[in-house]
Parts: sequence; C-alpha cells; structure tokens
Amino acid sequence: MSDLFELGMPWFEFVLRAAAVYIVVLLLTRLSGKRSIGQSAPFDMLVIVLLGTAVQNSLIGEDTSLLGGLILAATLLALNWLVGFATARNRKLHAWVEGTPIILVRNGKVFWDQLRSCNVAPEDLDVAMRRAGCDGHHQIALAVMETSGEISIDTGKQ
Repeated sequence: MSDLFELGMPWFEFVLRAAAVYIVVLLLTRLSGKRSIGQSAPFDMLVIVLLGTAVQNSLIGEDTSLLGGLILAATLLALNWLVGFATARNRKLHAWVEGTPIILVRNGKVFWDQLRSCNVAPEDLDVAMRRAGCDGHHQIALAVMETSGEISIDTGKQ
C-alpha cells in the first residue's frame, strides 16, 4: 500500500517529462494538419489511442505510483490551461497552435491544391456541400476549412 505514494523518480522529473511530451505531441499534432482533429475517421481515432500508448512510457518511466500519475495528470492539465491562456492573449501564438481558416472554394472555383494540402478528400467536400444544400460547386460562394477541421459553406443566399 505504501507503494502508491512512493515515487520512482524525483517529482520534478515527472513535470519535465510531461512538459517535453506535451510540447512534442502538440508540435506533431499541429504538423499533421486540421483534419486529424476536426474530421475524425476511425483510423484517426486509432492514431489518437495509439499515440497515448506510445508516449505512456515517456511520461511515466518505471514509476507506477498513484502520486506519480497524479503529478503527470496535474502537469498535463496545467500545460493545457497555460497554452489556452497564452493563445487567448497572443494572436500569433493562437494562429500557430490553432491554425488559420483555409479557403477551399470561392465563387464556385475549387482550389484543389488547398484540398490536398489539408488532406481533404473531394468526397468530404461533397458531404459538406450536401449539408449546406448545394447541388454543385457552382452554388458555393465560399467554402472554408475552419480551424476545427470542419468545412463551412456559404452559398451567398440570405
């Protein structure tokens, strides 16, 4: 029972490990693009689960104590809050962490290079078009890949 609170390494090492893993996973997630976050497909969910498993040992090392896990959880939540706090106050940081909206279609013209760079399949655009009640690209005034990964469509109709 005393093993629950006996740390296998100094407390500050948990904090350093958590910070390092948080930053690297944030960078990798940001580099992977918006689609992985906003339009989760089954394989995207698999990546998220496997990512958690992959970084587990980097976080915890050889420690299996309850206290070590609580330190990690508190550190990750604090880092997440800190990133949210900082991005709410700094536009450049917000744009880098959250990304910026990307125009996919304007006045019926599809920007195929933008779709490819965002890893958006034409079928995904078709789904968004159907949701907006569009029969074709020509009806789209503006289609935008939002920072959430969602495709929003404006038909220009009021």
